[in-house]
Amino acid sequence: MSTATTRKHTALPKARILVEALPWLTRHHGKTVVIKFGGNAMVDEELKAAFAQDVVFLRHAGLKPVVVHGGGPQISAALDRHGIVSEFKAGLRVTTEDAMDVVRMVLAGQVQRELVGLLNRHGPLAVGLTGEDAHTITATKHLPEIDGEPVDIGRVGEITAIDTGAIEALLADGRIPVISSIARSQDDGHVYNVNADTAAAALAAALGAETLMVLTDVEGLYEDWPHSDEVISRLTASQLERLLPDLSAGMVPKMQGCLHAVRGGVRTARVIDGRVQHSILLEIFTDEGIGTMVVPDEQEGDAP
Repeated sequence: MSTATTRKHTALPKARILVEALPWLTRHHGKTVVIKFGGNAMVDEELKAAFAQDVVFLRHAGLKPVVVHGGGPQISAALDRHGIVSEFKAGLRVTTEDAMDVVRMVLAGQVQRELVGLLNRHGPLAVGLTGEDAHTITATKHLPEIDGEPVDIGRVGEITAIDTGAIEALLADGRIPVISSIARSQDDGHVYNVNADTAAAALAAALGAETLMVLTDVEGLYEDWPHSDEVISRLTASQLERLLPDLSAGMVPKMQGCLHAVRGGVRTARVIDGRVQHSILLEIFTDEGIGTMVVPDEQEGDAP
């Protein structure tokens, strides 16, 4: 076989992949996509690098990616180093004033800086900010209920307002905003730790995003876990609402976030397996998709 023929056969599958992506590129061009970065993708070096490539690809393909991140494993490790015990109540980290200083340092000074650096290897694109900056995320003290009684878990916030001005200015300038899930206080002058899944969903709704994508460490939402590992590929908001009471604790904030997003005007919300390299591109630009997609009720018959 000649060299030219070999090149032709090698290049043809690449061309087919690009052609398959064309309808999705057309549909998503100019649209905002909010991506919650989390799970194993945050700690595995190869997955982190692939994530950064995916986000930059979206930007160069004409989309407007916005990245929101937490940092559970990194926060736990830093608290251990500072001799602060990690305690959880109602599925949320109890955040004392000392712990909040560590949370703020880790999210804004470590996780965000590393992610911004990975993205900026591909050009001067990413800009980091926290929910405190330009009043992007405002919160009030969250008091979860345990056995019917409100419980004080410290500096954990419940989002009350979103100001998208700074994010929209960055997007208009062709930048990729990278947002740490820390919020300014609505009423007491404190800074609050907010759940990153919840923050991503609130930002997606406020930005009128086309899609919310939540990276996690499972394939998607399982049909009948733990009895089956069959993933639900698509469901409506009402179907999800009926399933919520029976979901595992770790999936609840993610799926509640998806529900909030689509009820708030986001066209689709997706939970995808962040353990798979380039899962974002596989989900957005291929016919198969790899996770669970939530759509508003009226979109049940629409194409993804």
